[in-house]
Amino acid sequence: MTQPFELPDFYMPYPARLNPHLEEAREHSKQWARDMGMLEGSGIWEERDLDSHDYALLCAYTHPDASAAQLSLVTEWYVWVFFFDDHFLEVFKRPQDRVGGKEYLDRLPAFMPMELSGGLPEPTNPVESGLADLWARTVPAMSMDWRIRFAESTANLLNESLWELSNINANRIPNPVEYVEMRRKVGGAPWSAGLVEYAAAAEIPEMIAESRPMRVLKDTFSDAVHLRNDLFSYQRETEEEGELSNGVLVLETFLGCSTQEAADSVNDLLTSRLQQFEHTTLTELAPLFAEESLDPKSCAQVLAYVKGLQDWQSGGHEWHMRSSRYMNGSSGSDAASSGSSGASSDASSGAGSASAGWPTVAYIASTRLGTSAFDITRTTGRAAAQRACGFTHLSHQRVGPSQLPDFSMPFTLTLSPHLGTARHNVIQWARQMGMLEPQPGILGSHIWDEHKLIAFDFPLCAAGIHPDASPEQLDLTSQWLTWGTYADDYYPVVFGRSRDLVGARACNSRLSAFMPIDTAATPLPACALERGLADLWSRTVRPMSKAARHTFRTAIETMISSWLWELANQAQNRIPDPVDYIEMRRATFGADLTMSLCRLAHGQQIPPEVYRSGPMRSLENSAFDYATLMNDVFSYQKEIEFEGEIHNGILVVQNFFNCDYSAALAIIHDLLTSRMRQFQHVAAHELPTLYDDFLLSAAARQALDGYVRELQNWMAGILAWHQGCHRYEEAELRHRPGSPHRLVGPTGLGMSAVRISLRTAAPMAAR
Repeated sequence: MTQPFELPDFYMPYPARLNPHLEEAREHSKQWARDMGMLEGSGIWEERDLDSHDYALLCAYTHPDASAAQLSLVTEWYVWVFFFDDHFLEVFKRPQDRVGGKEYLDRLPAFMPMELSGGLPEPTNPVESGLADLWARTVPAMSMDWRIRFAESTANLLNESLWELSNINANRIPNPVEYVEMRRKVGGAPWSAGLVEYAAAAEIPEMIAESRPMRVLKDTFSDAVHLRNDLFSYQRETEEEGELSNGVLVLETFLGCSTQEAADSVNDLLTSRLQQFEHTTLTELAPLFAEESLDPKSCAQVLAYVKGLQDWQSGGHEWHMRSSRYMNGSSGSDAASSGSSGASSDASSGAGSASAGWPTVAYIASTRLGTSAFDITRTTGRAAAQRACGFTHLSHQRVGPSQLPDFSMPFTLTLSPHLGTARHNVIQWARQMGMLEPQPGILGSHIWDEHKLIAFDFPLCAAGIHPDASPEQLDLTSQWLTWGTYADDYYPVVFGRSRDLVGARACNSRLSAFMPIDTAATPLPACALERGLADLWSRTVRPMSKAARHTFRTAIETMISSWLWELANQAQNRIPDPVDYIEMRRATFGADLTMSLCRLAHGQQIPPEVYRSGPMRSLENSAFDYATLMNDVFSYQKEIEFEGEIHNGILVVQNFFNCDYSAALAIIHDLLTSRMRQFQHVAAHELPTLYDDFLLSAAARQALDGYVRELQNWMAGILAWHQGCHRYEEAELRHRPGSPHRLVGPTGLGMSAVRISLRTAAPMAAR
């Protein structure tokens, strides 16, 4: 069978090593699979299938230092998960039986109890039998925190198969952002990361398990594993299984390019994610250890976990090059066989090499910067060139006015009738807080004056995103927007120019003190930033419960912590990795804040697991990505030319694809448009199914329908504000605070804003 593309050169800096207990794991896992009913008579596998897939070889490569017992158990976990994948395909995906698939999946969590003393249900099929046996043999060696995390990742892996099935039913290919997010769950690499903790005896300390560095390490590991798998499995999935959830197919469709060009782009993204993994390890772990005061043993466990993830990357690649399950009969497999350690390859030879460059039909002609795992000169040289591109951006380049495409906005804008009053009141409030004057003893802190605040017109944004607000609510929303924007303008100027990350961390710590959960006294505000937050916090949380206040404060802390990520990148002159940028942009934007306030407004009638579901996260993230990417379009000149900013989606795309402004703008515009279509798709097709799956009451359904309308108002209001304010006009960019008649060159840096009201409270971020 002819391959649809030639495998590209892969970046793989870690050598693959083979566990000496391979044969024992092969024998043990085959007998286990037979005992569980997965072989003869299962209708899914015969013995020859298991032999040809050779999951023991996968685990021997991905866990080279595991003991014989550990390797056998881990291998059986992989036999189970691959059997589940093939079983679900044959029984539910092929006949497109979503109802039966859901009933089947709903039973599986019962076989993963946190305590084994309560017993398990009686298994009714090989998947249930295997899960019950493996769980009982694994969890006694692990902590309760690990059990919770591993059970969650296993449930995600199983349940998100319904998302894939729904897309097949709808004949729908996901957009790139949606795909990366959902692939982490259905692809299973986060689940694999959990088994790394077991096999390497390297449990992540509970206190840092949810931190940004640990999340990024797991996510980058997962993305690289999945993207690599997509390259090898494209032919089988698209030609034999009718699969639509494959990264090559996703980019091929989104970019309008050839299969080879899409494969090369997937490989470049794979390289970028591996380099993000390395960057996070080298720059973020040590500060995390110091900040959390981790003891030496805990630090060593984390580093052992990192090494385990590296082993998995190299070993997983080696196995893909050898397994009959995948497409590996190109020249890339020859390179793998000759350059990697381990047993001889069973992959057939081939000729040809990856394309050196490609133009997409829609927008791009760019030089590819792919890498090779097996030619050391290409592995180090080409990967180093790709990495260097992210650190060599020249700031303050003249780019001219931002080009504005036609933005898709299917929702009608309605403005609050109290807009005029809110405009007057926000000026008075900002003056009282001291935001329109220099801060005592802080160099460069005169970032705003009344002229700028009037030009920014935050009440216009508030009036659109909260059209039915009372006068008091609209004032509060406008003032939260003002505070959030002031804060995000303040950080780059006061802390960014001097590279004062220590001062920024201290500022964050001070801000947390002005958000007490109870009635505890707060410090005396020392500047407008603190004064404004103290005032807004006290007025906003008054009717909230303690739990709601804690959720609210965590959301604000997430936002201000994300500004430290921006400052660190600015200090390194590092353009972010595309996936890291999209995900962190939501944080700098105030996404967690928006979600917490909107959810709190609906009271206790919505079960929390509904908000954690895939469709709800997809709905929220698509709305936020639409708004943030749209803001990047408007703010391009402001950020690139006047502020020397690197956190802009268009610049990120320019850097990744090595393309010009027009090409990058076209990609960003298509991406935000696809996110809008995804929002509409989820609201129209996935939420009704979600309501039925959770058996929601009529009141809960009505509340969630109202939440969807709030997000629609939010997106329409943000677009109208961008089109109606003067923040991004060149004349305004040249205005210097305190000197209304003097125009200057580039000055100041980025911005993020928050919209909050007592009722719906959805913040927005504007740069």
